Amino acid sequence: PSSGNRSFHPTSFILLGIPGLEKSQFWIAFPFCAMYILALIGNITILHAVRIDHTLHEPMYIFLAMLAFTDLVLSSSTLPKMLGIFWFGSCEIEYHACLTQVFFIHAFSSVESGVLMAMALDRYVAICFPLRHSTILSTSVVAKLGVAVMVRGVLWVSPFCFMVTRKPFCTNRIIPQSYCEHMAVLKLVCADTRANRRYGLFVAFSVVGFDIIIIATSYIMILQAVLHLPSGDARIKAFGTCASHICVILAFHIPALFTFLAHRFGHQVPQVVHVLLANLYLLVPPMLNPIIYGVKNKQIRERVVRVFCQKVT
Repeated sequence: PSSGNRSFHPTSFILLGIPGLEKSQFWIAFPFCAMYILALIGNITILHAVRIDHTLHEPMYIFLAMLAFTDLVLSSSTLPKMLGIFWFGSCEIEYHACLTQVFFIHAFSSVESGVLMAMALDRYVAICFPLRHSTILSTSVVAKLGVAVMVRGVLWVSPFCFMVTRKPFCTNRIIPQSYCEHMAVLKLVCADTRANRRYGLFVAFSVVGFDIIIIATSYIMILQAVLHLPSGDARIKAFGTCASHICVILAFHIPALFTFLAHRFGHQVPQVVHVLLANLYLLVPPMLNPIIYGVKNKQIRERVVRVFCQKVT
């Protein structure tokens, strides 16, 4: 039904890609595509290694497999459509496909944040309670943590889509981004969206806020434990591991928070900067995580080399 300049919802939206860089989009797509291919290869390799090697069925590697799966979903929910916009001018996205993208992006961003929190807890238990690690983080506890993180993502984010579908949309169908994101879709609604915005803030702070507090507390306690280690080599090794994990956490959370805050309060932020960062936040962590966690991890590295050697011979 429609009335005046309102329609209950349009059949599709128009995604502009990167407003301001329309002439460069064709070339920007090449590094984006390369990053996506690296993310696919790296994360599929980690999933395969953890699946076939029973020595890797430990909490750290199970969480790493969860992270790899989440990264595959996050990057694959946006990149194919993004490349279609950049290379073929395929800017139209069907209404339900757009809401599906909103769901997958926000639900799996929440899952990724939760998995990074679980990995920080795992490192804390491994360093501070090494003898009790396997009893504290038993297989059932790891499974429950994984399920809790997944359920939280789905339950917290599903209302985004239900709340939006109940609102009438204006005739403007243009989303000045490369993918459908909750706030970008909400800006096209011809009705009061304060409840939606408040709920968005609640989700952001209850998910990311909670996870960051747990991550920060875990690493502060880890660093305290590391500083009391008698061996200098052990301290350096532990610091190296923590530093790489903290880099992954920052690479994910800083652009995510910037994107979230820029939508609400960053009216001075140039749109091209906002859109580029919003794109990179769904591309850079999925590409970096397998390198930082996989290549730097001796067991994963050796397992991957063994698998490839077996296939070659």
